[in-house]
Amino acid sequence: MLGDSKLIGFNSNMNEPAIMPPTPGKLTRPRIVMALAVAVIADGLQFLLNAAGWFGPDQIIDTAAALIVIRLLGFHWLLLPTFLVELFPVVDDVPTWTGCVIAVIALRKREQRRFHESTAPPGPTIDV
Repeated sequence: MLGDSKLIGFNSNMNEPAIMPPTPGKLTRPRIVMALAVAVIADGLQFLLNAAGWFGPDQIIDTAAALIVIRLLGFHWLLLPTFLVELFPVVDDVPTWTGCVIAVIALRKREQRRFHESTAPPGPTIDV
């Protein structure tokens, strides 16, 4: 039977792909605090290293910060320009990670609020 066959990449009920792309989970206070802490620490270390960090440590800090923030908040397109801007020697002294993380948190909260409002029933449910 056709219903008994299993296709690669689909789960048993054949309605959803088995491997879904990574999506951000619900923003929780600990995830927000940890992402902000990573951003502030990354910006602080880069500011302290100043010109000496441009020869290698800055790129390691940026890569680690990007990976950790993506793991905590999920991927967002704002993270790419932030990562690329950090490659320039003078611009990396500006707290770009902190600003980007704050912007991503605000956008994720707005997305979650819109999703919650769209899935909520239109009015009170009366059970008879």
